[in-house]
Amino acid sequence: MHKVFSGKNGKTIPYLDTVIFLVIISLFFGYLGARMGISNMFSTIMATAYQLLIDTVFYIMAIAVLTGAFGKLATEFGLVKLLNKIFSPLMKPLFNMPGVAFLGIITTYLSDNPAIISLSKDDDFLSYFKKHQVPCLCNLGTAFGMGLIVTTFMTSKGYFKEALIGNIGAVIGSIVSVRIMAYRTKKVLPEESEKTEKGMGNKRNKDIEDNIIEHTEGSFFERFLTAFLEGGKLGVDIGLNIIPGVLVICTVIMLLTFGPIDPSVGYQGKAYEGVQLLPKIGEWLSPIIKPLFGFKNPEAIAFPITALGAVGAALSLVPKFLESGVIGPNEIAVFTAMGMCWSGFLSTHVAMLDALGHRKLISKAITSHVIGGIAAGISAHLLVLLLGLA
Repeated sequence: MHKVFSGKNGKTIPYLDTVIFLVIISLFFGYLGARMGISNMFSTIMATAYQLLIDTVFYIMAIAVLTGAFGKLATEFGLVKLLNKIFSPLMKPLFNMPGVAFLGIITTYLSDNPAIISLSKDDDFLSYFKKHQVPCLCNLGTAFGMGLIVTTFMTSKGYFKEALIGNIGAVIGSIVSVRIMAYRTKKVLPEESEKTEKGMGNKRNKDIEDNIIEHTEGSFFERFLTAFLEGGKLGVDIGLNIIPGVLVICTVIMLLTFGPIDPSVGYQGKAYEGVQLLPKIGEWLSPIIKPLFGFKNPEAIAFPITALGAVGAALSLVPKFLESGVIGPNEIAVFTAMGMCWSGFLSTHVAMLDALGHRKLISKAITSHVIGGIAAGISAHLLVLLLGLA
């Protein structure tokens, strides 16, 4: 029997969670069915999910395979190590994190958020961090998760400059997120002991990349082929992993964003039809959203909302938005920044912090990252205005 505790007296209410679930489902489908018609509603749901799978998921998967292959090649032949040496000195002034943290940025940028967790399993890697800095790895990695895929996707739509601006915005957002998180964790977690600090200092001259970044054996061609195929396989895994998020989350978002294909005819049960609820919310919030992000249409609010749970699903909205004229260069830059920075963190933060051993800090991590994502979007919008690309 499902029971939920209620009140201080410890009494239970049987099936309360079941009742809540049924109420939510009934309200959702009841509202859609009343507006669209039951038959049209289910027809639209199935058609939208199918079109997203065929038109968008496989396209994103193709990008993920190519970027995954490039990422593995970059690791195998030392590009990641070179970038780490170049940019690691910036980590302290920008993020107040040790230089080796840049490895977390580059690995998640080339793959996905949880990639930074594999680094955290290495004791040599963690030895560079103070105790209060370790939970910040969650926000740092998430801020750059699927960055290469998001950037490549936006660039493939003809928005190279805007994608670069979005990357800059994501960097700014990540700095905000990590620094807020570090400020809050420093109050919760005890300071490092003198012994630990000394132990960290003894490791400063150690080339940690050699311990973390593995290289395969063999000739140049063998290493190239192995890395290329393994990276492509990783891209396939990423592509498969985004399917549930795209088909479920994005279908719901589409239903709440768009209206009938032909308003004069009404609902026909075709793909991408909906009840236009999010645009109404967007219009209500437009006095806040428009100055901050510069969205010219309220429908654009659907992207950042979706990116909270799954950036792959959020990317699926872009082709339809472009086709409908809902978004332009400014929105692409803002979407890139917020999509990278948030990167579906609501679906990964708990597991990542749990792996880091700091699950109790989940509320601090989430609120810090929400602020960081907003800062990323605002920064991208201001850069677009500054460069005159709007």
